[in-house]
Amino acid sequence: QVQLVESGGGLVQPGGSLRLSCAASGRIVNLNVMGWFRQAPGKQRELVATTTADGSTDYSNSVKGRFTVSRDNAKNTVDLQMNSLKPEDTAVYYCYANIRFRDYWGQGTQVTVSS
Repeated sequence: QVQLVESGGGLVQPGGSLRLSCAASGRIVNLNVMGWFRQAPGKQRELVATTTADGSTDYSNSVKGRFTVSRDNAKNTVDLQMNSLKPEDTAVYYCYANIRFRDYWGQGTQVTVSS
């Protein structure tokens, strides 16, 4: 069984920064893609950023230049540094991992950007 546990969400003012962290635990073999998705109220879950085991990254156009995804392969962790946050970044953020072609999700952490 694989578990993903997120931390680091909260309330921040527009223009501020937050860092999300996610740790994978359990039976982890061939951990390929890790990353983050988000879901705002009334909207579908969408990709934010992902990274592969060899360091390749992919970002949503809406966060390019503001967010940075990073991972530690030895610790099976992935972080998301979010800068210059905007109200439209408000959402529940979900950690994601693909292990042996199976998708796993964290429980989600709320990020609210508001003055």
